[in-house]
Amino acid sequence: MTTTPATGQHASVLSALGGRIASGRLEVGQVLTLDGICHEYVVSRSVAREAIRVLESMGLVASRRRVGITIQPRHRWNVFDPRVIRWRLDEGDRTEQLLSLSELRRGIEPVAAALAAERADGHQCRILAAAVSDMVVHGRDGDLDAYLLADTIFHRTLLEASGNEMLRALDGVVEEVLSGRTHHGMMPSRPNPEAIALHDEVARAVRLGDSATAEKAMRAIIEEAATALRDEQDT
Repeated sequence: MTTTPATGQHASVLSALGGRIASGRLEVGQVLTLDGICHEYVVSRSVAREAIRVLESMGLVASRRRVGITIQPRHRWNVFDPRVIRWRLDEGDRTEQLLSLSELRRGIEPVAAALAAERADGHQCRILAAAVSDMVVHGRDGDLDAYLLADTIFHRTLLEASGNEMLRALDGVVEEVLSGRTHHGMMPSRPNPEAIALHDEVARAVRLGDSATAEKAMRAIIEEAATALRDEQDT
């Protein structure tokens, strides 16, 4: 899912307000004003208005003349927007959000893996194999940032190789899940070798055109990650 990045003051105000809404510090039904936002963040009305326009497009606020800018309940949010996911991971109930996203991934990535086994081209197969090799190296070294990059490339390529534009558009959702675990200290210092082996199994099955094995191994990857999150929640 592709989003247009905000820059400068607009980005700062957007992130601050988005985080406060995601955390519940700005409560449902609370009313804001452009003047109040301008004063609080020391920005022009045009900057404040643009930030509110974006939040409104995400369903986080509703802006009405003579009423103001009203914080919306969660069921109105565009929960697939990567920025909303990021704010919820940064400011909200992180484990609950990651587990919810893991459930979503169960319905997406095994299907994408099966389709990739039917549709991936040679270049995509090579990228998947190279990403797994990098995961092996960086996992052994404990370089979690480099591991995250390789893992992200793997999952992004798999969604692309599915040949389905709807699945491919969810790459931002999956990337936020992967980065959220790493950036919030929810990954082990040494990634699970079994998880890496499962990635290798997916890559091999895609290369061999084995849809059933690719789907099964991808489902196991997601289950392993969900189990690790539940264990983290229980500690």
